[in-house]
Amino acid sequence: MKIDYSFIEEIIREDFQLIVDDSKHTPLYGSSSSDRPIIADFTEYSPLHNGHRHCMFEAKKRIPDGLFVAVIPGPLERSGRGLPYIMTRRARAKAAVMVGADIAVEGPPMGVMGSGQYSICLAKMFKALDADYIPRGYRPMEGFQEILERIKKGHRVVPRPYRIVDLETGETILEGKLEEDNYVILSLSRALGKIGFDFKDKFIFVERLEGISGTLIRKATSEGRLDEIENMLPPETLKVLKDEISQGRAPLHEIRLEDEIIENANFLGRDELLELNLFDEKTANAIIENRPFNSIEKILACIPRGFSKHYKNRILSVLEAKVHKGLISKYIENYPSTIRILDYKNEEVLKEFEDRIPHRRLEIWQ
Repeated sequence: MKIDYSFIEEIIREDFQLIVDDSKHTPLYGSSSSDRPIIADFTEYSPLHNGHRHCMFEAKKRIPDGLFVAVIPGPLERSGRGLPYIMTRRARAKAAVMVGADIAVEGPPMGVMGSGQYSICLAKMFKALDADYIPRGYRPMEGFQEILERIKKGHRVVPRPYRIVDLETGETILEGKLEEDNYVILSLSRALGKIGFDFKDKFIFVERLEGISGTLIRKATSEGRLDEIENMLPPETLKVLKDEISQGRAPLHEIRLEDEIIENANFLGRDELLELNLFDEKTANAIIENRPFNSIEKILACIPRGFSKHYKNRILSVLEAKVHKGLISKYIENYPSTIRILDYKNEEVLKEFEDRIPHRRLEIWQ
């Protein structure tokens, strides 16, 4: 079934208002009446594949009495790479709970943020959940085990140009660059340290499974070749994905509001562009100088390279929803103003979750 363009318009419109509303409220904290361990896992699940399942089950095996909370981004349905997710977060949360998560909560709007911005949001979410354990998959490489050991000890380990540095000791512990997936671990350790959350002995590092590719899964889904990637997906994910396809709600990962992006790129003034999140003068000038645009490809081609290789697609997502710097700044300041529950295993789990976490402003997303 073909995706209805108005479905995407509705998502962007309603999620933008959600961000606005969340930016206006401050978190509300109280005490917890349960000591059950919280396993808080951030993963985008686009879609949840066997590698994600492996990481989830390893964490649950190591902490058998833990309450597994999946933090699933997020409003506007755009990934940290600035690209649309394959399914809505409601569907991704449903798959997560079916596979084994106890509860799924909403993460930040990563696609319209820089990595530093969304890392702070994720760190603040882990703090709001009072996370006892944070599972994270990694790709093994020479010298990376030492980095993991430092982080396990609660050290902030950060990337510098062509080297990795332990901020607690000032030592360079690795020369060269890391694979992209491993950078996420460093970003989280830095953000957790920045907000004063003690993460010593909280990380559960799980070596990633080989032979699984989210990119291949999404490509095969777009081309109607689900049978070729069934071995990469848990049956629960496959069921949710097929159901979403049959309802005309997937796959979404190649669909944008192109008319909105082109219109905003063509007609927003220089000052208006500079008010948008992630925009700098170089990017605003490049767009103005290359107008008019009649395609997304031409906009992408003119956007200058940023610090991240995902900068161009993030800029498209910012143009798509017209998200301003001030709004994102206030959103981050108050994040998470509300812990929005996307799905949960049963009423008993929901009650246990409500009793356990210190954040008092909870909402079951309808």
